[in-house]
Amino acid sequence: MAKFFTPAQISEFKECFALYDKKQKSKIESKDLITVMRCLGTSPTPGEIERHLLVHKIGKTGEVDFSTFLIMMHRQMQQEDPKNEILEAFRMTDKQKKGQIQAAELRAKLTTLGEKLTNKEVDDLFKEANVKSNGVINYEAFTQMVTLPPVDY
Repeated sequence: MAKFFTPAQISEFKECFALYDKKQKSKIESKDLITVMRCLGTSPTPGEIERHLLVHKIGKTGEVDFSTFLIMMHRQMQQEDPKNEILEAFRMTDKQKKGQIQAAELRAKLTTLGEKLTNKEVDDLFKEANVKSNGVINYEAFTQMVTLPPVDY
């Protein structure tokens, strides 16, 4: 798994994994798997967790060792693609199939649906993406900008 993750990622994973290794045997209980994976930035569903456990023949009351956990994390990270998920959501609302959305419409969606943003958060997002509050947004370019990895100083 070392070829799929950076040393920093593996270190972060080990640190989080160790917090749930209650017996200090380098294993976590399978019931804690979803929590550990979510703590590390993935969003597995209970069904996805069941599939991960099934693939490795681990029961709901079993334990997951660290090397198996790395394989599960790799598979989970591969199947999660926030950029495509965001683009798909935009495409579903794009009735004319023009690849654009009005800034006011996007603001309304971001402040009222799902994990709601504040108007200030939307202002900051629009400022970063050079969006005029009365403008039209090319949602592919916008999605590219909001899914860039954060700057690591």
